[in-house]
Amino acid sequence: MLYLFTILLGNFDHFLFNSIYIFLISFFSNTFSAISGGGAGLLQLPALILSGVPYYQALAGHKLATVALGVGSSLRNYKSLGNDIGVAWQILIFGLPGVIIGTYIVEFLSEKYLYLILGIISILLAFYSFLKSDLGLSSGNIKLNFVHKIRFLIFIFLIGILNGSISSGTGLLVTILLIKTFEMDFLRAISMTFFTVGIFWNFVGAVFLSRIGSLPLNILILLIIGSFTGGYFGAHLSKLNGKIVIKKSFTTVCVLVGISLLIKSIKSFL
Repeated sequence: MLYLFTILLGNFDHFLFNSIYIFLISFFSNTFSAISGGGAGLLQLPALILSGVPYYQALAGHKLATVALGVGSSLRNYKSLGNDIGVAWQILIFGLPGVIIGTYIVEFLSEKYLYLILGIISILLAFYSFLKSDLGLSSGNIKLNFVHKIRFLIFIFLIGILNGSISSGTGLLVTILLIKTFEMDFLRAISMTFFTVGIFWNFVGAVFLSRIGSLPLNILILLIIGSFTGGYFGAHLSKLNGKIVIKKSFTTVCVLVGISLLIKSIKSFL
């Protein structure tokens, strides 16, 4: 009887520790993500995999949790969306088909090449952000001509494919694309990214990836709570600290995401 009680107590301690660990990872990674405009997968996805969750189930769970991140961030920064609803519709109409395609081709593509490409892009984005001292610090309203609009929509579609197949870095790509295309500041671009990518892209991606497998309900609930509270808290901090801090956070996350993806790619080649 004592032996059985000891086993049950040990299992409970392990469950409690694992629950606290997953919640804290989710909260802090999504707080940082809400400030920088992406990168929640840098900590959250590896943490799930290290907990013994298969990659595709972890990816689906991570995407569903980042929907809560998008909701939390958007609730705090909904005013920043302003008059950009037309841009949001473009991102959704042309990005969502890419996300769906990405969820279907993820089983057939070699992850190591995707990690390598996206890792290099993320590091280049960091250098670009660092060198362009005024990038994302002021806000404008650019009216696109036909060629620029087509180019923007093609990029959105391609990023959508990446979003459906891998997790890290696609929010950062959309953020920088919005800044460069429409001359948005970081706060405005990040608000748009979390409203479109965080909520709608990731929800659709999670639904289509769930056909492969889903996370246990207790883990999923912890991720959703951590993502929502982290997203709201991070959005609150971003408003308090201003655009320069947001830009520095964006640059830092780009470097970390890039290094993480390159390490994953190198390990898969070995």
